[in-house]
Amino acid sequence: METIDCFGDICPIPIIKIERKLKSINPGDEFMIVTDHSCTLESIKDKYADKVTRIEEVMNGVWEVTFKK
Repeated sequence: METIDCFGDICPIPIIKIERKLKSINPGDEFMIVTDHSCTLESIKDKYADKVTRIEEVMNGVWEVTFKK
C-alpha cells in the first residue's frame, strides 16, 4: 500500500495531498497517510469519514490513516 508522508505538514497541506491522491486512484484502491498533527486528524474525520477505513495511533501523537476510494 502506498504511504503518503505528512509528518510535520500543517493544515491544509495534508488535505491537499489527500485530495490529489483521491483524484489519481481508481475506485477500490487504498492508500495511507502518516501525520503527527491532531488538527489534521480532526479535519480528516470531518471531511473523509466515508473514505477512512482505519485510524491508528502508532505512537504518541503519530497516526496512520488508511483511505479507500
